[in-house]
Amino acid sequence: MNQAVSPDPRHDLRQQRTRHRLRLGLGGGLVLAVLAGAAYWWLDGRFLEQTDDAYVRADWAPVSARVNGYVAEVVVADNATVKAGDLLVRLDARDFRDRLRRAEARLAVSEAAVYVQRMRLGTFNAEQLEQVQVIARAEAERAGSRGEAQRAAADWQRYQRLGQWQAASVQRMEQARATHIQALALERAADAELARQHAHREVLAQQGRQLEAQLAQRQADLDQARAEASLARSALADTEIRAPFDGVVGQRKVRQQQYVTPGLPLLAVVPVAQAYVVANFKETQLAHLRPGQPVRLEIDTFGQHWGGTVDSVSPGSGAVFALLPPDNATGNFTKIVQRFPVRIHLDPAPDDAPRLLPGMSVIATVDTRQARDER
Repeated sequence: MNQAVSPDPRHDLRQQRTRHRLRLGLGGGLVLAVLAGAAYWWLDGRFLEQTDDAYVRADWAPVSARVNGYVAEVVVADNATVKAGDLLVRLDARDFRDRLRRAEARLAVSEAAVYVQRMRLGTFNAEQLEQVQVIARAEAERAGSRGEAQRAAADWQRYQRLGQWQAASVQRMEQARATHIQALALERAADAELARQHAHREVLAQQGRQLEAQLAQRQADLDQARAEASLARSALADTEIRAPFDGVVGQRKVRQQQYVTPGLPLLAVVPVAQAYVVANFKETQLAHLRPGQPVRLEIDTFGQHWGGTVDSVSPGSGAVFALLPPDNATGNFTKIVQRFPVRIHLDPAPDDAPRLLPGMSVIATVDTRQARDER
């Protein structure tokens, strides 16, 4: 018959000791984990504000034409890398060249008209100088005729007295009288000639004002022709659509022989090298966020980390700038934690680092201890 075997007291004691050690180890490990977690939170974790509502952004620009026309050539392909000033699209420029030639021809005509008018004005100024000399000569002739008339009047009076005394012949008296009448006539003729020359000077002055007005009109026509020629040159230059800055071509909708109008988006240029991150933090996380604080960025696409700096905080939540902002003054109200966009500037990355593209998801963690220490 089988007999019952009593358990070994020493074996049970060893098992109890083993279980006790395990409990102590687990308890100690748990206590250490709690202490480590508490130490991390106290030393580091309580200063970190994190959000996964963050994305890579870039200030891309839609490229459109400034003039109407048919597309002659599309130079770039989809996703092509371009530099500022590189040719993207070329429009048919034949009509614009003809307009430029017409504007330049009108400009040449206007310049010739201004030159001719200035020559006329120069000739007129010479005539005015000549008229001054003619007036001076007329004044001299009038002065001479007046002196001659005074001399003849004196002779006539003298011969009259001599005639009363029978000391002069009748013939001599008649000659003195004729000379006096002739001198008076010459004096009146000189006065009339001087008045005529002064009147002619006024006529010349009026003609001068007319010539100056005509010159101003020709100059205005010349300025208008220059402006039209400049606009024609600009329009011809605008037939070549160029990249506004360095970037990558996207949304290429333009095709050859397509008719385009000003403002119609043809393609987009995305400045990938100038990418930044927009992180939407809850309003409860903004108390200690300040520009200049360091940011740790984790890109979902690559699983790598980038460094950054808080650039600015939006002056309003996303709801404020929405097309149809909510009106909480009407209907039932439900409180929702709002999010504020925070712009984050990326630190320079190594040349071999992957390229960040707009739209990539990011986890942003901001270290706010600097702002807390300042308090």
